[in-house]
Amino acid sequence: MSELGTVDWLGCELDCATCLCHGLQDQGRCRIGHACVYDRYAKRIDRFFSWNPELARDYLTHPYFEVRAVAAKHVDVFHLPQLIHDPDETVRGSVAVRLPPRQLLALVNDPHREVRIRVAARLEPHELHAMIHDPDYYVRQVVARRVPEGLLILLMHDEDPAVRSAVASRIGDDWLPGMAHDGEITVRREVAKRMPPGQLHLLADDPDWRVRYEVASRAEPIHLRRLADDEDELVRSLARQRLDGDAAGVSRPATQKQAFQLF
Repeated sequence: MSELGTVDWLGCELDCATCLCHGLQDQGRCRIGHACVYDRYAKRIDRFFSWNPELARDYLTHPYFEVRAVAAKHVDVFHLPQLIHDPDETVRGSVAVRLPPRQLLALVNDPHREVRIRVAARLEPHELHAMIHDPDYYVRQVVARRVPEGLLILLMHDEDPAVRSAVASRIGDDWLPGMAHDGEITVRREVAKRMPPGQLHLLADDPDWRVRYEVASRAEPIHLRRLADDEDELVRSLARQRLDGDAAGVSRPATQKQAFQLF
């Protein structure tokens, strides 16, 4: 007997003698404390359906949410739509993982964020416009990583910095200048990493040395002079190296790399 005990979801002791699956035990298809559909613990329920996947559809209306959630992992996809409006988010989350993408639109407004995160991760990219204004920042972050590039402009001014950073990492070059003065350093650094050298002068006076360092590493020589006297030693040194031509085709000094990685 397992140390976790053998009780059902209501806390009652399990009794194989009165179990409806008694015949399965005789066939070695279930075992109390190890693989049991009536057990309280999800791992034992999951093991039961791993051994008996064909029975999953018979438990989609079971009163215990864990049974329904685990059954949703094993049942054929044709039976999943009936669980889309299940009252428990764990069940709907299991459905969101397996439901064919074309049917996921039914869950884009699910009341639970974890369900919507799974939907955003699997929905066809061209359908993600329906989740661009999701109230949860992480859902929008997932959307920003997958939505077609043309729709990223709708997230350029999102209230969450992580979402805007994801946008900056993918948006077209023509839109990067519009994010060059974002109030968050992580966003501006992402812009600096992707902005064409000819536009980097827009960030040469950035208040954060890490952004100016990115500028100094790739900006056109004509714009490096203003950084040659930068207040930050690393920025100043890199700008002067490039102006002198010493850094042409040479990696950044290890000490500068190490210092920069600290931030």
